[in-house]
Amino acid sequence: MELVQIAHIENDFDEKFGIPRQSGMTDNTSRIVFEPEYRVDEALRGIEEYSHLWLIWRFDGFEGWSPTVRPPRLGGNKRMGVFATRSPNRPNSIGLSSVRLKGIEDTDRGKVLIVSGADLRDGTVIFDIKPYLKYTDCHADAADGFADTVAHKLDVVLPEAVPFDEEQTRVLREIVSQDPRPQYRDDDRTYTFTYASCQVSFHVEDGIAYVTDITSSDK
Repeated sequence: MELVQIAHIENDFDEKFGIPRQSGMTDNTSRIVFEPEYRVDEALRGIEEYSHLWLIWRFDGFEGWSPTVRPPRLGGNKRMGVFATRSPNRPNSIGLSSVRLKGIEDTDRGKVLIVSGADLRDGTVIFDIKPYLKYTDCHADAADGFADTVAHKLDVVLPEAVPFDEEQTRVLREIVSQDPRPQYRDDDRTYTFTYASCQVSFHVEDGIAYVTDITSSDK
């Protein structure tokens, strides 16, 4: 089976580090732009009646797969089977995310879907879009396994002045509060990630994340 790109996503997540680990964890806004061949209005007829969508997309930058992985949810200290996780190190580099449909815009690139809650990097290839159906996709009695462990959130201290608008600032605070540091982290280290074309640096002390520097990545 050959998969074809139907669209790509555009947002403020410029690199892998710093992206929310699951969809819906931050209320960030993204735009889904269709490839020229699929800019057909009829293909979206009725989509505005749905509140949420499933995105099927491609993980980039991952080669090969591992039968076991170290989930960040478990602090990177315990191995679990890859099929019991959402790790990107899979036999097929396919991702699945649920997002909220906020609106549809008419642009010079055809109709663009405005969504929130995506955990995709800017430019990520999208293979398919399907409606989320609460009567089949939502299971109130579902068991979440080890993912049901309550994740500790960090308090976040931002600089007095930030070069972002209100939504970007809110999303930045959400990202840092979820502790994007890697599994094997150095608690004394300052970490830097790219967000909204800026380099954001932070370090953590006693459960508080201090954002120490935000500079344009163009410099």
